[in-house]
Amino acid sequence: MFDLEQLIRPHLRSIQRYSSARDEFFGEASVYLDANESPFANRLNRYPDGNQRELCKVGSTWLGLDPKQLLFVNGSDEGIDLLIRAFAEPGQDRILISSPTYGMYKVWAEVSGVGVVDLPLKEDFELDGEQLAQRNDNRDKLLFICSPNNPSGNSFPRSEILSIVRNFSGLVVVDEAYIDFASSPSLLVDLANCPNLVILRTFSKAWGFAGLRVGMVIASPSIIEVLRRIKPPYNIGTPAQDKIISALSCAQQLAQVKTNVELLKAERARLGQAIGGLPSVVRVFPSQGNFLLVRTSDSKRIYECLLARGIVVRDRSNQTGCSGCLRVSVGTPDENDILLSCWRSCV
Repeated sequence: MFDLEQLIRPHLRSIQRYSSARDEFFGEASVYLDANESPFANRLNRYPDGNQRELCKVGSTWLGLDPKQLLFVNGSDEGIDLLIRAFAEPGQDRILISSPTYGMYKVWAEVSGVGVVDLPLKEDFELDGEQLAQRNDNRDKLLFICSPNNPSGNSFPRSEILSIVRNFSGLVVVDEAYIDFASSPSLLVDLANCPNLVILRTFSKAWGFAGLRVGMVIASPSIIEVLRRIKPPYNIGTPAQDKIISALSCAQQLAQVKTNVELLKAERARLGQAIGGLPSVVRVFPSQGNFLLVRTSDSKRIYECLLARGIVVRDRSNQTGCSGCLRVSVGTPDENDILLSCWRSCV
């Protein structure tokens, strides 16, 4: 049975979040003398809105949610860190992952002194639902599922994820960084019926704002409030907040994101077919992300050959189940043509 209050680390249950004078004031003041800022206006001399009021309002309208269900974070990496620090006791609790998967779940757990239990994906990169269902350890506080998964590229069935959510006593964190490129729907619609479900989103992929470092944690208001207690007061700067608000409020920008996503999906199919026909390529795995996982018979040589030609891909050969694999991001048509040309010259 899920009990949020019992899941919160004991010493955080009564902690009060940092509060500034502007947290207690609504509206526009004529003179701000509360925060020891520079008084000389340059648009950035004032601290950003730590409560992210306008950002959450615009974001919630876009997603069709309550603003209290959103927390904007400094990249989804900060969201992962906050979740682990809020709900997993160092030296005592654990998180669950299924490798191969995004590496920062494990990194942030290790930084916090929290244990990591790895229940690897099956040989076909599917979740081992039976193994997950058999776990009954109250030290397992968070389960991270990346869907579509990085680096394998596959999405996990919604029904399987929801079954896991309903049977897990901790938080199930579904990382939807690549959901814009997937044919399967988001789990946003399931939040109302799953109090222990947390969804991570990012503006680094489909939106093309990796340099802004903005992500979202989406969950019940009670979970979001816990995270607000421990987040840095001003974790999202003014330029980043302004850019995201502008983008989410602009019909032309929203349409351009959809156009870019469709182009990348088409290029993903073209690139996958072309790479699959190259010598030494054993398999191109089906992908629901903006990348392809490619198994080769000589990954190290191809990787180094591409580097020598100025083409940077990711060698994933050391990941569980990824022997001989390179992960290739889908670029523009011109970039993909250059990759293919160089790859052919390497084999």
